[in-house]
Amino acid sequence: MHIGLLACDHVADDLVAIAGDYADMFERLFARHAPELSFVRHDVVGGDPLPDPASADGWLVTGSRHGVHDQGVTWIDELADFVRRADAQDAPMVGICFGHQLFASALGGEVQRAGQGWGVGVHEASVEHPTDWMQPASSAYRLLVSHQDQVVRLPEGATRVATSRHAPVAAFQRDNVLGFQGHPEFTPPYAEALLSERVERIGAPVVEAARASLDTTTDHPIVARWIARFFTAYA
Repeated sequence: MHIGLLACDHVADDLVAIAGDYADMFERLFARHAPELSFVRHDVVGGDPLPDPASADGWLVTGSRHGVHDQGVTWIDELADFVRRADAQDAPMVGICFGHQLFASALGGEVQRAGQGWGVGVHEASVEHPTDWMQPASSAYRLLVSHQDQVVRLPEGATRVATSRHAPVAAFQRDNVLGFQGHPEFTPPYAEALLSERVERIGAPVVEAARASLDTTTDHPIVARWIARFFTAYA
């Protein structure tokens, strides 16, 4: 399957040596755990024009340092319009972190700043609504997370797939649209580097707790397989 990768951010220059750019992280993840997917990159944050929603078998929207409500960021509004057009064509779409939030906002849900502060480190989410594409089956999964905002109200017709102690909507699906708050593409060294750069923004106690979680095994291989099976099911 040919998936369009809509890149909504780039790794800072001083951190690229750790695991590459965000698009590199995604391609490495799926090459290892779902090699049936191939990717065409579109540098949305860098100004690439958005493609025709029918030009790929599915779309993956990455995370971003931006928030869906950032004012004066033209590409966010344009990407939200793309999401609505692609949804109208039943194109399979998967959103990660910012992408997850953008789907919810663009399709009629609501995103707000998390009242409990930053979500960082390894978090566990409980699966509430297992579906056919969730193979291998699991009642819970752990992923690295890094976010200030979160989905607080789902779009009409959407189902909360998973929830966590920090993020009530850890994953949701509405037919051909799937969002995950967590980052299956992140590696612990990259998460550690982000934490080190954001101590003042996040707060030292939260950073230390997040660092202590980085040795926890994550379920990124399972989530990668779920995403691949979702694309296959809805293509």
